Amino acid sequence: MLGPLSDYKGNSILSSAAGFEAKAVYNPAVVVLDGVFYMLYRAEAGDECTGRIGLAKSEDGIHFTRHPELVIVPEHEYEEMGCEDPRLVRIGDTFYLTYVGCPGKGQGCHICLATSEDLVHWEKHGPILRPAHPWASHQAKAGAILVGAHGRAPLPHGKYVMYFMGEARPWETAIGIACSDDLLHWHEPLDEPVLRPRPGYFDSKGVEPGPPPVLVDEGILLVYCGWGEDHTYKPGWALFSREQPHEVLARCEKPILEPAVNWGERFGCTNHVVAESLLWHDGRWWLYYGAADRVVCLAIEKPQRTQRQ
Repeated sequence: MLGPLSDYKGNSILSSAAGFEAKAVYNPAVVVLDGVFYMLYRAEAGDECTGRIGLAKSEDGIHFTRHPELVIVPEHEYEEMGCEDPRLVRIGDTFYLTYVGCPGKGQGCHICLATSEDLVHWEKHGPILRPAHPWASHQAKAGAILVGAHGRAPLPHGKYVMYFMGEARPWETAIGIACSDDLLHWHEPLDEPVLRPRPGYFDSKGVEPGPPPVLVDEGILLVYCGWGEDHTYKPGWALFSREQPHEVLARCEKPILEPAVNWGERFGCTNHVVAESLLWHDGRWWLYYGAADRVVCLAIEKPQRTQRQ
């Protein structure tokens, strides 16, 4: 369904600078508008805040220029410790951003939503999904919304779908599904996750949605991040049914990407590959990811294998 992917030789394409991103930049969410690439990214300054969100733009998807100021910062109790993991879709003239709000130590995290017309000024709508089931009782994260052609709801009866990560306890995660009529109010139609870890595979311990899923000829393509005994994130893919978006039709056997550079060794941390943005560009898939929770990198598909609808 996807791959093989090759790291861009000039990686990283965005790295930390002074001020609000002195420690790290990662978790990229990228969209293309009128030929211009816009990236929202998580920035860490090295203080107690776990994340703020910055904006950068590019003419080629590789060389990015930063907006001088942060566009989303913690303001409310539900996000007072940080705004993390942005995932971005455009519906009509409105951008919908899901992000993780961290209310404080020991309180778990939840998925929040913000909307914007220009990617700079945002209206926050607060938490839209909190842990609700035993398999997701600790926290809910990584909300990845599926959008149909021209921004329409992809399911019958005008419903939108969001895949998300639920966590029962640290490092025990699975992927669930939620539905909405208006993108603001979400409910979980199932009491069980739709994608679980697999013993003996690279994702034996946990799975988490990566970029917003996309519609392809074969179904719904979801790139996700999985980890095993070494607790190292690696991206894979799963294919869901268009008619029954909780039904898995196929799933990768191996990760679709291994980093060409040991970023973890360079920064003295785990060499995570956390994919959060997938674009169909110039007849190939472009995958933006955070490496080692420190920098933003890019991987590009080699042959033309999959067609996006």
